Order: sequence, then structure tokens, then C-alpha cells
Amino acid sequence: MDEHEFELDGWSRWDMPSDDYYDMDEFPEDFTGYDGSEVWTFIHNRIGFHDDTVADEYDSDNWKADFNKAVSGLHSMVSAQVIRGIGQKITDGEDFDEDVVWTDPQVEFQRRLSPNGETPKAIENLYFSYMLMLTAVASARNRLLNDCDSGKIDADAAAALRPVLAHPILDDPSIYVAAKKLHDHAVKDEGSVEALWEARMRSRDLMRIMNCVQCNKCRFHGKVSVLGLTTALQVILGRTGNGGDASRIHRVELAALMTALGKFSSAVNLVEAMQS
Repeated sequence: MDEHEFELDGWSRWDMPSDDYYDMDEFPEDFTGYDGSEVWTFIHNRIGFHDDTVADEYDSDNWKADFNKAVSGLHSMVSAQVIRGIGQKITDGEDFDEDVVWTDPQVEFQRRLSPNGETPKAIENLYFSYMLMLTAVASARNRLLNDCDSGKIDADAAAALRPVLAHPILDDPSIYVAAKKLHDHAVKDEGSVEALWEARMRSRDLMRIMNCVQCNKCRFHGKVSVLGLTTALQVILGRTGNGGDASRIHRVELAALMTALGKFSSAVNLVEAMQS
């Protein structure tokens, strides 16, 4: 099975392989105290699409709003992981550094994710991106199962992967709502096709921006998450809006897709727990 080469106008951009490898179990995504607000402000201001004539940049009837919604969902997922990390630090009885101001998970949930917080649609956008991840994994399921059967995926990894790919949620029609919205907007008219090309370029810029994150652990997990989301867009939309060929997605992208799905699932679970 041939895997596609580096695409100049593809959705994904990832670093060339090096001799540095990370075991995510030994390099977990926990609370570091790093303030990434400037990075996210830049992302929303410069990577997102903005139109002074549009009242809602997340729910307007066009592809640009869909892109904004997906990026916002990514931000919401990261915020959920920060909140989870704060709670875990408290549970473990660990002290916060003196300069850390985020020490209350409930306060941070209200500020970052609640409808009355800084981004009123943060949770809605999180679910939107989560549905995209689920749809992409469902679309790539046969490829992943073939790789498990052929031995291309390590036996331990394949054993962990098979139950995920067999989960009934991947066959639930409701998860395809977000992807259908993306597709319909992407092929709506000539302007949508042009916006789709620009969105691909911006998704690649999003990965470059992650290199500006000054926390090594945050940068690592941020880049994996971005690659996972952009891979989902590659699978769902491809270059034309009609979908990509999952059989030609690189293994690096598939690994990021599955890892990011786990992150989004964890974020959704945290939101449900905080709301209960």
C-alpha cells in the first residue's frame, strides 16, 4: 500500500522523522502551569476567518465558520485537559508553583468552557470537533483494521485499537452531522472551493504556530492534537470537499488521528462530569 508523499496544499503538515521518540505514557499531558493564552489569541485572530458583516463566526452558513468552529473545538479540548490536570494535581496532593493562578478546576471550567465564560460556544464547538474525529476514524476503520491484520501495527497496539474500532458510536448516524455540514458547505459554490483551499493553508500554519509554544510538553501534545484534527479534515474532505482516500493516509497521521480522538473523548467526559 503506497502512502501519499508530502503535499504542498494538503491539510496536514508534520515534522520530518528524527531520532527523538516519545512514549506518551511516560510523557503524559498533565498540568504544567504554562500560559498559552497569547498563542491561542494569535490562532483565533490570525488563523480563524473573520468577516465584519457576519454576526456569528461559528454558526454562519459557510465553510469558514465550520473551520472556526473546528479550531475552537480544538482549543476547548486543550482547555479541558488543563482543567483535568489541575484537578489531578489537587487529588494527588501536589503543591502548585507560587506564580500559578489557575488552581481551581471549577473556576477554570466556568471561565474557559461554560456558556457564561470567555467562549460561550466552547462546549458546542468541542462536540462539533469530536464528531469530526469520530467520523474520520469511522472512515479510516477498514484501513486501520487491515493494518492490524497485516502486522503493520504492533501487536499490543492492535489489541488496544480493535475495541475502539468496534465501538458502536462509530456506527451511530448522529456523529456524521458535523461532517455532512462540512461537506455541504465545502462544495456549495465556487467561493466555497476557494475558501477550502485557503483553509488547508491555514491548517498547515496552525501546526507551524505550535512550534512557538515554549513548554516542551505542551508543544508536543499540541502538535499531536493539531495533526490529528487536520488528518480528520483530510479524511473527511480531501482537496475537493468530497473526501480523501483513507488508504493513502500516512501512518504518522493515523497515529495522530487516534491519539487526538482519545484526547477529545477525554475532554467530553470531563465536560459531562463537570456539568453533572
